[in-house]
Amino acid sequence: MDFELNGDQKEFQNVMRDFVNKEINPVAMELEKSGEYPTKIVQGLKDLGLFGMTVPEEYGGLDLDPVSFAIVFEELARGWVGIAGILGSHSLACHLIAKNGTPEQKQKYLPDLATGKRRTGIGLTEPDAGTDLQGIKTTAVRDGDHYVINGAKTWITNARHADPLPVLVKTDPKADPRHKGMSVLLSDAGTPGFTIGKDIPKMGYKGPESCEVILDEVRVPVENLLGGVEGRGMQQVLSALETGRLNIAARSVGIAARAYEEAVKYAKSRMAFGKSISEFQAIQLKIADMATDLQAARLLTYWAASEADQGKRVDLQTAQAKVFASEVAIQNSLRAMQVHGGYGYSTEYEIERLYRDAPLMSIGEGTNDIMRMVIAKQIFAD
Repeated sequence: MDFELNGDQKEFQNVMRDFVNKEINPVAMELEKSGEYPTKIVQGLKDLGLFGMTVPEEYGGLDLDPVSFAIVFEELARGWVGIAGILGSHSLACHLIAKNGTPEQKQKYLPDLATGKRRTGIGLTEPDAGTDLQGIKTTAVRDGDHYVINGAKTWITNARHADPLPVLVKTDPKADPRHKGMSVLLSDAGTPGFTIGKDIPKMGYKGPESCEVILDEVRVPVENLLGGVEGRGMQQVLSALETGRLNIAARSVGIAARAYEEAVKYAKSRMAFGKSISEFQAIQLKIADMATDLQAARLLTYWAASEADQGKRVDLQTAQAKVFASEVAIQNSLRAMQVHGGYGYSTEYEIERLYRDAPLMSIGEGTNDIMRMVIAKQIFAD
């Protein structure tokens, strides 16, 4: 057993931490409050090649190992989880295309996606279908050399920048079982009938937009059917979501780590009754729990990444990491707020933002209750 990062991973971690400290931490609170899009930070992500994290090297990507992939999301979320969100959906969609696309699809999209010249997201969730993806209502009917898409998607991160947007549709609504009638179509930006609706107001997770997408008689060429074969969409998406859960777990570790660091820093500097509050046993107990849970979440997340690096099926491991790390993020943000007292509730301190961002981690890429069902299913199957 080796619980340490290797030399390349440590160096990569240092590069990421330096970028976050210089480019994100000084401006995160201001940008979040103003609602300004973090254009300069996005350019920095492009300069680091991070839009190509899950793109093979032959197409100009970094093709990061899963542990380094987790490092990226932990460090970015340590600064501002919204920035991690900009890369999260993009990386998942790139992985989807790289793993399942035809040679022509890979050559058409991946080189530009690797540099950030093109960006993308993924169109899964609908107003009446979130966790139950088989319940989607968006359809795609074959019409000669095109599919005609009708439906709507919601909560789509990067929607205003996505080109293409992989869209999960039903190409055979009468299929039984339902998943055999589902496919993914790569819908190019600017296609008539493809409309980006309103940005959905959110409690946290500022930075990336989360939008409604309306698909009204959108004609997509047949060659944009992911993989070139109908009926494989659900299988393709679920496989990609294993990567998505790893990035959510790593983001959760980043939030938990930042909450812990802010709590320690504040406890050292805050004076009460003539001494630092770090000397109070009640504060020490909270800090000890935060540190212990953080380390456990990090090890579980990196273990899941290591298992993926060995080419194993990791739906169990990523589900466990996602559940535990996301709940540690919520707990640590609350404990940090308690350590800060009234100041933790103020928008002038980082804790209030972390407290709003953390709950999404227990919802994104499958709710924690669904993840527990995935874990239990694997346990009883084994």
